Amino acid sequence: MTPIGKILVVLAASCSTATAFAQMKPEAVIEYRRSVMTMVGWNFGPMSAMVKGKIPFDANEFAKHAERIEFLAPQALEGFAKGSDKAKGAETDAKPEIWTNFEDFKSKLNDLMEQSKALSAVAKSGDEAKMKEQFKKLGGACKACHDKYKAE
Repeated sequence: MTPIGKILVVLAASCSTATAFAQMKPEAVIEYRRSVMTMVGWNFGPMSAMVKGKIPFDANEFAKHAERIEFLAPQALEGFAKGSDKAKGAETDAKPEIWTNFEDFKSKLNDLMEQSKALSAVAKSGDEAKMKEQFKKLGGACKACHDKYKAE
């Protein structure tokens, strides 16, 4: 397949995914969002415990969790589709400011993606000090978004 052909296939897939996604009920989008965040938290927790010395540091386990978060982080944005702020009867911690300041919110999610990618790369080195340092940067990216866009 030619490079142009590959680009067209990717564009067509992207458009059909975006169209299908736009047709999702707001409640389903919220459920997806919660699922992604639950999985991020599931993997964040053990790394946090290792960094804080609550459990023994295990470089292989740390790297596994870092790689998972790198995979999950780009998926988070899909959970904040337009209209998902208007789900009937759905309780959510997402503040309305997400949709009124969407570019800032998206920027914060992009930072999460970059920090998770950096953590995954550092974790492959096995350097505990660097892993802990980068984990704190990932935590800062999470906190920046939660502080501004997540209800208590």
